[in-house]
Amino acid sequence: MTTMDRRKFVAAAAGTAVTAAVAGVGGELLMSKRLKENPPAMAASAPAVKVTPPKVVKQKPLPAEDSLNIPGLSPFYTPNTQFYRVDTALQIPQVSAATWQLRIHGMVDNPMTITFDQLSQLPMTEHDVTLTCVSEAVGGGYIGNARWQGTLLAPILRKAGVQAGAQQIVMRDVNNMTIGVATDPVMDGRESLLAVAMNGQTLPAAHGYPVRVVVPGLYGYVSATKWVVDMELTTFGAFDAFWVRQGWSQQGPIKTESRIDVPKTSASLAAGRVTIAGVAWAQHKGIEAVEVSVDGTWYPATMAAQDTIDTWRQWYYPWDAIPGQHVIQVRATDKTGYTQTAVVHRTEPNGATGYHTIHVNVT
Repeated sequence: MTTMDRRKFVAAAAGTAVTAAVAGVGGELLMSKRLKENPPAMAASAPAVKVTPPKVVKQKPLPAEDSLNIPGLSPFYTPNTQFYRVDTALQIPQVSAATWQLRIHGMVDNPMTITFDQLSQLPMTEHDVTLTCVSEAVGGGYIGNARWQGTLLAPILRKAGVQAGAQQIVMRDVNNMTIGVATDPVMDGRESLLAVAMNGQTLPAAHGYPVRVVVPGLYGYVSATKWVVDMELTTFGAFDAFWVRQGWSQQGPIKTESRIDVPKTSASLAAGRVTIAGVAWAQHKGIEAVEVSVDGTWYPATMAAQDTIDTWRQWYYPWDAIPGQHVIQVRATDKTGYTQTAVVHRTEPNGATGYHTIHVNVT
């Protein structure tokens, strides 16, 4: 691991500690306690077993109208090396595809275990999905968009025979970290994936190689299980997953939010035409409109086309800036008609709210 990689990993681990601390638990104590209970699983050298690579579909190009070419604006696809991470393991698990298995059990009629080779033979698809961490502060960086490739999870669960009353899927990673996702969102037709590739590349170890879960529309703490090896169908009353025990909500639908990428807060700008730009998201609902406020007056922003309702949407507003101190805000309306609230709320127990606000000086 390079020095920069180590810095990124330490920062990501610190993010987890901060999240835990906000929930009312000392982050360092929480991390050390969890690691003591479940030491990191480091796979032994992979045996000389041939693993059939997944038949990943050819990556389709992104339509030009879905992405804006504005300096400083977040690219539509977040590069793998820049994609946010919030880890609960101090060492990245090294899991071999040759030995990986996924066990599905609990409230199912047909318990099963799937190997990576079996998974590789299943139909593969690709879907653009924006992932968001519940610890994402308003205007923060714990969000990223990628093209995920893998196989749909719902058909596998239907084959296992999910029983009536199975309210949640307790997913476990190779370290026995537990993530509890409601069964309904996984089975309701959205493209919930067992992902094996990210942005056209084999899934990086730091992002869950060889297989991770991607469920559109839900915060990562209830859905985005990396290094997944176990799924137990059960009820909410029967089991509280790790983050729920720390005080976070059992279910975590992502809230409609938006962010200003350019200009940066406290920027000094020259009078004249200034481009205000950023991203807005309402995963699995889609963004209908974005508005920008300059000193309390709201203006409609121009948006890039909506790729899918599961991704963020880029936007911009051309502002004729005049000298002085100015306050700029942004708000988004999703396709259900809901406009994000101005009420400021911290991240716990189910995500932050409020308008991203910046202050700039024009001379």
